[in-house]
Amino acid sequence: MPPPSGFNQLDVPLVHKVCEFYKKIYLLSFKLSKRDRFGIYLKIENICLEIIDLSLIASFESRDNKFSFLNSTRIKIEVLKRFFRISHELKIINSKNYIALELDLQEISKMTNGWIKYLK
Repeated sequence: MPPPSGFNQLDVPLVHKVCEFYKKIYLLSFKLSKRDRFGIYLKIENICLEIIDLSLIASFESRDNKFSFLNSTRIKIEVLKRFFRISHELKIINSKNYIALELDLQEISKMTNGWIKYLK
């Protein structure tokens, strides 16, 4: 989804949603074992931070340059979905948390794809 006119660049809905998502996974990490927290879950947190970084950069770039950052964001989101699926299959996160996080990721993915379609 494109940022509405008159909004501050930091008020981009995608950036806000990803930041809220990161807060959820950050708080969830305290409930994990040390092995899991510093293994796959650390990778999950880092990818989420990269998504925040890429979406913020895209919000500040000119229209012509946004696409490459948003495409990288889209790819990172898909990687993140896969890591969450793996962590659920390994029973690192329970089904309730997995479903909630997956729904958030689906919404973030739709927002990113909507913004990409708007730019085309």
